[in-house]
Order: sequence, then structure tokens, then C-alpha cells
Amino acid sequence: MTGKEEYLSARTVSSVRHAIRAYDAEAEIAESPGGDLTLAALDDMSSPSLFSSTRCVIVTSLEDASDEVADGLVEYAAAPADEVALVLVHSGGAKGSGVLTRLRKLEAVTEVKSAEVKYARDFVSFVSAEFAVVGARSTPEAADFLVLAVGQDLRSLSAAVNQLSNDFPDQQIGIDEVKRYFGGRAEAKSFAVADHAFGGRPAPALEELRWALEGGTATVLVTSAFAAGARGIARYLGAARGLREADLARELGVPPWKVKTIRDQSRGWTDEGIGAAVQAVARADADIKGAAHDAAYTLERLVLTVSGLRSSR
Repeated sequence: MTGKEEYLSARTVSSVRHAIRAYDAEAEIAESPGGDLTLAALDDMSSPSLFSSTRCVIVTSLEDASDEVADGLVEYAAAPADEVALVLVHSGGAKGSGVLTRLRKLEAVTEVKSAEVKYARDFVSFVSAEFAVVGARSTPEAADFLVLAVGQDLRSLSAAVNQLSNDFPDQQIGIDEVKRYFGGRAEAKSFAVADHAFGGRPAPALEELRWALEGGTATVLVTSAFAAGARGIARYLGAARGLREADLARELGVPPWKVKTIRDQSRGWTDEGIGAAVQAVARADADIKGAAHDAAYTLERLVLTVSGLRSSR
């Protein structure tokens, strides 16, 4: 198993454990970090016991194994015993890459790679795949919003998917279901404030802002959401007409479900107005990062300024 995503590596190892137990309920499973492993310990871990001939040896952090242990693992993998499963987990970095090169040349070795999840679209794809794995149906909007609300921790995203699929069985999970459970997260609340303001709805924007601040939402998250909202509208106003929804989403740098929101908001904006909004967001961001004595007042003023710029068209 190679790759930088520790959660995916750990889950793959767990699936191997379950497969071994399904094959032989009495199988013995031994695990050791590569840096702690010795040849004597490896021999002991891989030897049949009195209770079961089936063994599973798991070596994590293979990159930390000594040269002697690495040689022993390669030698063992070249001629594996029938009833012993050897699972090696490597971070995929440059350290210890030599042993990977040697292992890949062996016929008995199968490599499973966990691709690094680093871009926003990759996290959305991960969520969609998680819904499919548990047999749940979800909309693209639900996957996008779940990443926005929960963040980019794979373990948390997987847990959220499982919670939603368990609580809404035999039902397509949409953005409303995700909002019901996770709409109160800081990032989601910040975008709710910005969406109302850019939509020319100051009253609900101020209400959402007060709830967000009372709930502990960091003020910088609010200005960040406003900056993203301003960029989205500015890009929409400058985008070519007639683009398909997916192409327009890529042009705007937003998930597909967000395009409709930006399209609706843009109807009340001019190039001059959005330019003034960008400047207002920049001033507010600078203020709450040091110049302002009352961050809440600064954000309330930002809400009213942005809402006013839209309605003044």
C-alpha cells in the first residue's frame, strides 16, 4: 500500500483485516511500525502458531525500516508462504523508495495506491464515491456542500456520509438534507451571510451574521466568503455568454450548484458596483485583521455596504 493519504491507507489495511478474518476466523494478525521491526520479530510474526496456520503480517511506515529489515521483507515477499498475508504500508515519499522499486519487480506483490486528495474537485469526487460505496443516492449539490460545510478531512467526510446515509435510507440525499445536519458549520454560515448580502437581502444577512459570530465563527471566514462571492460575480459578469453549466462552473471556479446562485445574484450587479464591493471587502478584511476596534461592527457595515451596492443599480 503506497500513498500519502493516511486515512485511505488505514482503511485499506482494515479491509485486508476483514478479508483475512472472513477467510479464517482464527487467523492471527500481527502489526509493527517499520522502524521498530527486527528480523527476529518478523520471523516470529510470520511463523504459524499452535492455534492457526493463517497469519497476517502488517508493517506500517515501511520507509522507516532498517536496510536489514527491508532486505528481509523483500526476500520474504519473493517466496511467500501460502497461509501468510504480508501487508506493507509506505507513505509514497522519497524515503525508502528503493525498497518499493525492488518489491514492484516481484511477481507475488500487488501494489495498491491511494491517490493524494488535494484539490477541491477531488474532495467532492471522494464524497460522491463514498455515497456510492454505502449504496446511497446523492445529488452533486449535496456532495459539494458537504465538503464546504465539513471541510477537507477525509475521515470526517466519510463519517458525515455514513451518518446521512443511515438517517435517510432509501432516499436521495440532497443539499437540504446536508444543510439540516451540517449547515451550522462555520464555513457554511459564512457563505450564507455573503450570499444574502450579494443577493441584496440585508436583513437575513445581518441575522445570519449575528448567529455566526455568537456561534464562534472566525471573522476572517466571513470576509473570505465575501471575497469569494465578489470574485464569483465578477467572473460571471466577464464570462462568455452561452457556456454550458459545467463549463461556466469551471470558468467561475465554483461547484456546479453554485452557478445558479451567482447567476441570480449577478442580475443586480454592474461592473462598477462589483468593483466597489471588492474594495469594501478588502477594507473590511484589513480592518478586522488589526485596524478595527469592533470587528462585529465592521462586518455589519460590510453587509449593508454590499447589499446597498447591489440595490443601487
